[in-house]
Amino acid sequence: MKCEEFDTARRRVGGVRSLLPRLLLCVSFFTLHSSLFTSACFAQFNTDRLIMIGRSALYYEDYVLSIQYFNQAIAAKPYLYEPWFFRAVAKYYLDDYAGAEADCSEAIERNPYIVNLYELRGLTRIQQKKYSEAINDYTRALKYDPEGQNLWHNRILCRIQEKDYDHAHLELDTMLTRWSQYARGYAMRAEVYMMQQDTAQAITALDRSLELDPYDGGIWAERAIISLARSEWRESEEFLSKAIHLLPKQANNYINRALARYNQNNLRGAMADYDTALDFDPNNFLGHYNRGLLRAQVGDDNRAILDFDFVLKLEPENLMALYNRATLLDKTGDLRGAIRDYTKVIDQYPNFWTGLESRASCYRRLGMTKQADADEFRVYKAQLYKHLYGTQPRLSKKQMRKRSDDDLEKYNQIVVADEQEIDHEYKSEYRGRVQNRRVQIELLPLFGLSLIPQHATLSTQRSTFNPLTEAYNRQKGVRRIYLSNTSSNLDEQQTNSLFAYIDSLSVAIGQQSAPSSQQLFQRAVAYAEIQNFDSAIDDLTTYLQSDTASVLALWQRAYCQSKANDFHAAQGTDVAMKTASVIGDLTEAISLSQQNAYLYYDRATVYAKQSDYERAIADYNQALQLDPTLAEAWYNRGLSHLYAGHQQEGVTDLSKAGELGLYTAYSVIKKYSKK
Repeated sequence: MKCEEFDTARRRVGGVRSLLPRLLLCVSFFTLHSSLFTSACFAQFNTDRLIMIGRSALYYEDYVLSIQYFNQAIAAKPYLYEPWFFRAVAKYYLDDYAGAEADCSEAIERNPYIVNLYELRGLTRIQQKKYSEAINDYTRALKYDPEGQNLWHNRILCRIQEKDYDHAHLELDTMLTRWSQYARGYAMRAEVYMMQQDTAQAITALDRSLELDPYDGGIWAERAIISLARSEWRESEEFLSKAIHLLPKQANNYINRALARYNQNNLRGAMADYDTALDFDPNNFLGHYNRGLLRAQVGDDNRAILDFDFVLKLEPENLMALYNRATLLDKTGDLRGAIRDYTKVIDQYPNFWTGLESRASCYRRLGMTKQADADEFRVYKAQLYKHLYGTQPRLSKKQMRKRSDDDLEKYNQIVVADEQEIDHEYKSEYRGRVQNRRVQIELLPLFGLSLIPQHATLSTQRSTFNPLTEAYNRQKGVRRIYLSNTSSNLDEQQTNSLFAYIDSLSVAIGQQSAPSSQQLFQRAVAYAEIQNFDSAIDDLTTYLQSDTASVLALWQRAYCQSKANDFHAAQGTDVAMKTASVIGDLTEAISLSQQNAYLYYDRATVYAKQSDYERAIADYNQALQLDPTLAEAWYNRGLSHLYAGHQQEGVTDLSKAGELGLYTAYSVIKKYSKK
């Protein structure tokens, strides 16, 4: 079904990051919202604008705020699918998968012809392990978009999770016929073969995948899993080293490489890998357990005890860990602690004769002869009647046990997972947590006015002081404003507080024959805080009609317009004229406040976004002449130099930014130094 109407609808919801803020809340919305819907046209207008502001908040990753806007749109027009869909997106990013699924279902009920609705609901169901239902969603989506590679990819992974290998093979045949150069497809085929115990075919498929894309760390990790299963330790270490080079923060790769190194007698390397894995995943059971065994093996008993303490916090009834800790406490002289742990193990396994002998030894050293005799008699009695379970052998360090194996004779063997699981990468523009997205090197944002202080952790620990804001804050009856270039993700309480604040200002402005310029300015700053940039611009424009020389108003209008432009540009809209107005406002503000480093910084950043690096560098020069401690200017000037091909100057500037506290500059230096 490919009618023009459907294609248009599909483009409208194409991606969360491509949605831009065009919303303007009416002054009387919060107090007289029922009056907004007196006519169908006017109601539609305001609902569309509500949705647009919500999309803007999504773009700027303020999910709680965006939900507030979509709630209002749903209350006004519950039969529209868009607010349900976008609220689902916000909930998905907040890990509310059940809520996101419910909202997707509501959206589908209202418009069942939008591919994105099924794709997102499929992802929410995958997160809840509802694989068969996710398959149904992807099947529906493929009816409308049979060329959707991501849809094929995710449906096949769901087939694998459901152990439906026959259908997975059939769909992989179809997928690899359409996209013969798709490396991940061959990796998925290899996984199916592995599940079917066909190792030879799996290796062939993985080799083909690596031939097409040798820079996919996940595929190298999958190839290593086969080598580990075949005890090919040197080969698996080589594959895992390549995987770690490409995916340096995956804890499981270090855990697996430690196993390969351990079986090659490289205890130092194995220990280093366990340490690194636990840096990335501090709660990793296998990392702590196996590092504890290695530490015990090299005589580092006290630190081994710490590892087993941690394991027992995760699993208090883990008898293997209890017995290992008991033997270590026994060796280090904590006899009562050892008796406590031995007793817990013996209570579960009364015929564990080695444990009884060890506990008897602890009792005797403490002078508890009666208890020691009782344990020794139990062992003697068993020997007499030939029911002895056996002494605890000191097994070869090369032996390993599955995590679910609870044979106490294997207490000192390295533990491996019951099944080596492959981390599935479901294809989507929705990546879950924002902090997990791939970080791109980009210019730092403009400075603008805010009701919330600058996040000191973003860059430097200094406060952003400016004489203009300080002079404003000294006025009576004004709410304090701050200079900031960080976007604050508002919680529900902050959002409601800002709405109430805007509401109170709107009521006050509405009661006056001529709006108070101070109240207009305050409302404009508040509007910007809730991503309602168009309303903020309107208020600032009205304000500037009465005070044409207000630097703060010109500055804030430029800031708001720039934020709106970023949003529109991401959607593909030409913002050249709007960008010219931003530069015009900043230029006029600079002419009125020539010693303001932040104004030069902002104009330079606008130039840099236009790739006009010569003008950008000139303005950054002026900003740094006025304030040499402005780390953001050093950072952005460094990037501008790099983009202009001046690597040495760029690295020097970035080094200075790092020196001033912008530590992300060092990762940029490292990247460009390699280039």
